[in-house]
Amino acid sequence: MNDARAWELEERLWLEAPGVYDVTLGEGCIMAFRSPVGLLQGADIVKSVAEAPRWTCVAITERHLGRPDGDTVVLGYEAEGRRDGADPYRAICTSTYRRYKDGWKIVQHQQTPLG
Repeated sequence: MNDARAWELEERLWLEAPGVYDVTLGEGCIMAFRSPVGLLQGADIVKSVAEAPRWTCVAITERHLGRPDGDTVVLGYEAEGRRDGADPYRAICTSTYRRYKDGWKIVQHQQTPLG
């Protein structure tokens, strides 16, 4: 996966309907969100995303991309997401993608909210 594709996929996970998770979620994926959501894994991620209001826009800045090996891509960044009728949400995030036989899948995502 090239750099542009990695960032495009990350943005899709913020903005698109929960269906993108059905094709992008890697087996055993773990995601960490602020309370009250907390830690989620597998089907609980898809359920949580389906129940949450979607982001109307997201700005991804301070981008960092690492490639520890040919089958892994790690993203680190700051995000500012907006939802209708809500204050902006800012967080430092990381995501890890792994190459499988059927394509690239997310296997880890973490958000640390900023003031």
